[in-house]
Amino acid sequence: METPDFGIPPRLASRMSMAEQHEYLRTRLSRRRTLVTAGAVAGALLTGCSGPSRPAGAPVSATARVAGAAVAPFGRHLAFGADPRTRMRISWQVPFAVRRPFVRVGPRPDDLSRRIEADLRDLRTPALTGVRPAVEQYYLHAALDGLRPGTTYYYGVGHDGWDPVSAAHRSATTSFRTAPATPERFVFTAFGDQGVGRSANANDDVLLRQRPAFHLHAGDICYADAAGTGSTADGYDPRTWDLYLKQTEPAARSVPWMVTTGNHDMEAWYSPDGYGGQLARFSLPDSGFDPRGTPGAYSFAYGNVGFVALDANDVSYEIPANLGHSGGRQTAWLDRTLGELRAARDVDFVVVFFHHCAYATAKHASDAGVRDAWLPLFARHQVDLVINGHNHVYERTDAVRGGEVGRTVPVGASTDPARDGTVYVTAGGGGRNLFSFPSGVADSYEGHLTPHDAVRSFRWTASRATEAETVEWSRVRYTGFSLLKVEARPGPGARLTVSALAQDGSRIDHFEVRRGG
Repeated sequence: METPDFGIPPRLASRMSMAEQHEYLRTRLSRRRTLVTAGAVAGALLTGCSGPSRPAGAPVSATARVAGAAVAPFGRHLAFGADPRTRMRISWQVPFAVRRPFVRVGPRPDDLSRRIEADLRDLRTPALTGVRPAVEQYYLHAALDGLRPGTTYYYGVGHDGWDPVSAAHRSATTSFRTAPATPERFVFTAFGDQGVGRSANANDDVLLRQRPAFHLHAGDICYADAAGTGSTADGYDPRTWDLYLKQTEPAARSVPWMVTTGNHDMEAWYSPDGYGGQLARFSLPDSGFDPRGTPGAYSFAYGNVGFVALDANDVSYEIPANLGHSGGRQTAWLDRTLGELRAARDVDFVVVFFHHCAYATAKHASDAGVRDAWLPLFARHQVDLVINGHNHVYERTDAVRGGEVGRTVPVGASTDPARDGTVYVTAGGGGRNLFSFPSGVADSYEGHLTPHDAVRSFRWTASRATEAETVEWSRVRYTGFSLLKVEARPGPGARLTVSALAQDGSRIDHFEVRRGG
C-alpha cells in the first residue's frame, strides 16, 4: 500500500512506539490542518463516555445534512455494564450524523415505553493519498442502568425521523437478557481473530446455535489495520469496521459482545495508544486503572464465574508498539482484581482472556512478556481457565504449573487448578485466514487423536528475538475455524465444561474444570 505523504516513513515507524508515532503525526499534521488532533479526538471520546459529545441536536458535519428518515441504523452490539445483572450498554452506527439519538426499551415488543438518550462519538480518519478518501464514522451509545436481574428486555434504536415503534421500523426490535440475581447454569462462547468474510460469518451462526449468555472476543476484531504492528505504515481502512459491524449484528444485537484488544486493534491514527477508535466503537466496563480509558481491560462477574479481560499489547515482547504503556498499572490492577474475585462468596471460577498467547506453538508461538508479567499472578490466584487468540488455530494445553505440565488433561478429562495448574486455550479460529503448526506436528483432536509427542517451538523474548523451546504441554491441536463453548454450573459439584466446536458444529475437544474434586 502506498504510504501517504503525511505518514511516517516505514523505516522510521518501525523504531517508534505508538506514543512516539502519535506525537510525530500530531506535530506534523497540526501544521497541515489535515486531521483533528489526538487531543481533540480523545477529549470528544471521553466526553462521549458520559454524555453527548457536542451540543444536543447539533449535526457534527456539513456532510451530514441528510433527513433522519433516510438514515438507517446498523451494527447494533451489546456489552455489559459493570454489573451484568442490572446494566447493559447498547451501541450502534449510522452512516450520517443524526439528531437526538435514543433507545426505546421495555418488557414486551409492543411496549417500548422507556426512552434513553444516546451519546454520539464521531470518528474522523484522513484520506490516504491515492488509496481512499477521508472517512467520517458515527457511533451511538446508550447506557441502560437500573434493570431487573434475570429479565428479558426488548429494545429498538432511533433518532429524529426514525422511531423504532413506528410501523415501518418495528420489525427491527430485538431483545437481551440480564444476568440472574443468583448463580445458575449458563453458557458463554469465545474466539479471537475474526475479521470479515464467509468463515467469520459462519462462526457467528455456530455461536448463536449455542444460545450463549454472552461472547468473549479475544482481540483482532475486524482487521481494519492490516499488518498489526501498531504503525501508521501498516495500511488501514476504517470502512472495514462498517462491514464488520453489519456482519456481526445478527449475533451481537442480542448477545453481549465482550471484546479485548489485539495487535490489529492498535489503530495509530486516533490516540497515543491507538485505542481511540475502539473507545469510539465500543462501550465496555471501566478498566479501573486508567482514567483515559483502556478498552481492552476490565472485569465483571456473571453467575458463579468472574471474568477478567486484559490488554496484552501492554506486555507483549513480540509486538512492542504498546509495551509498557500502562506503566505497570494494569498488572497491579490485575493482582487486585484476581484477589477480589477469588475472595467473592458467589464466585467459584475465574476466567481470564486476552490476545497474545502464553502457551502456543503455531505461527506466533508463545510470548514470554505475557509469561513474565502475568503467569505468577495466575498461579497465585489459581486462575481456572485462560483464553487467548493471536494464533489462528485451536490449541489447548495440559494443566500448566510453574511452566511445566502439572497434570496431563487428555480429551474428556477433568482438572483441578488448585492442584494441577491452569489450562490455556488458544481459540484463534474465529474466521481470519488459518495458520499452521510447526513442520511435522500433526493435528490431534477429538475423533482424530495422534500420539502425544514433544513439540519444538519458540517464545518471544525481551530483546524481540525468538528462543527455541521444546514443550510437552501442547495436548490438543486443530487447524480449522472453530469456537469455544463453556458451560458453567454452580452449587455442589460446581464445574466448567469446556468444549471446542468446529465450524460444522462437531466437537473437537472437551474437558472439565472442577475445584476440590
